Formats: sequence, C-alpha cells, structure tokens
Amino acid sequence: MNIKESGIIKRIAGKVKEHFQGEGSGHDWWHVYRVWRLSRQLAEGTGADLFVVELAALMHDMADHKLTIPEEGEKQISAMLEKEEVAEGTAGEVLKICRNVSFKGADVDASKLSYEGQIVQDADRLDAIGAMGIARAFAFGGSRHRPIYDPAIAPERHTSFADYKKSTAPAINHFYEKLLLLKDRMNTGAAKRMAEQRHRFMETFLEQFFREWEGER
Repeated sequence: MNIKESGIIKRIAGKVKEHFQGEGSGHDWWHVYRVWRLSRQLAEGTGADLFVVELAALMHDMADHKLTIPEEGEKQISAMLEKEEVAEGTAGEVLKICRNVSFKGADVDASKLSYEGQIVQDADRLDAIGAMGIARAFAFGGSRHRPIYDPAIAPERHTSFADYKKSTAPAINHFYEKLLLLKDRMNTGAAKRMAEQRHRFMETFLEQFFREWEGER
C-alpha cells in the first residue's frame, strides 16, 4: 500500500473502533481488530490487493444482520469510503465482500467472493472457532438471553438464510450448526492449517462440557 492508502486505513480503523464502542455480543472492536490482523497475515505474499483486504476486514461487521439493518450498515460503509475518496471500483468490491462474507446456514451455498473476500472470510471464521470462538459464542448467546444448553432442543441444519436468521437456539447448538463446520469451509491453505488446531480445541471443550453437564468428574 502507498502512504495515502495507509492513511485511509488508519482513519477508517479509528472510525470503526468508535462505531463498535460498547458492543457486548462478541462482535466488538477487538473482534474486528483480530480479523484485521489475521487478514493481513493470510494475505501476506499472496498478491492480494491489501488495501481491499484491510478495508473489508475493518468494515466487515458494519452491515451484519445480527447487529444492524444491513441496508443501513451498507449506507454507512459507502459514506465512509466516499468521504475518504476511495475509488468507486475499490469501494464496490469492499461493499460486496461485506455483504457476502457472513455464514448463512449449514446447507446454504456460499456466495462467490473474490480472493480478497475469501481471505477476509477465512479470518472472520478463524475468529469464530478455537478458544476465541468459544468465548464469543457464549458472549453472543448471553447478549440475546439464550440458554447455555437445553437437551430438549436439538441442533438444526438450516437450509435457508431466513431460517438461520430466525434461530434462537441455545449457545451449545451454535457449535453444531456453524462452528464445527467452519474448518472444512476455509478457502485458503494457510487458514485451513490454522483451523485444524482451533477445531480440535473446540472438540475437547465440548467433550468436557458434556461430562460436566452430566455431573461426571
């Protein structure tokens, strides 16, 4: 990136940090920060457009349906990019990534993403698994007043984005409905390798969770 682009990234980061101030659902500034760092790491040496990757990583949750009305979030993204005089083509690609990066259900075909979009999606998914993913799953469940676990409510494989959005299942179900599926849905080789250890950590956690749920040692 050149000096001008680096300045834009710095200013956008500051605005995004302010935007997510006080967010307690696990989709806070520090989630964005980790996705930003992971995205840069995954993009290193690949030939990807780092300016697009960093902008999309920083803004990827601003139009997330879990946090806002997506259309309103997209307007905010567009306004921020326009104020920074980001080229129309670049801004359009960033918006496309932000619109399509999220998981939309176990049996919903993934949206086609550019290589830059795949990098940001991988970074976002890496932060949804492992120790951080476990912490975020329960933070999100608590923010939505969902139980930790209810044996009477079985996990579902959502076949549409509409069904996935409507889910109010316990936090543990989220592991089976999304988190444990992500290892095999990474796009890049580097992310696939990183996902292996994080996936195993979640499996170990769940084994211990269910032992303790039943009152075992």
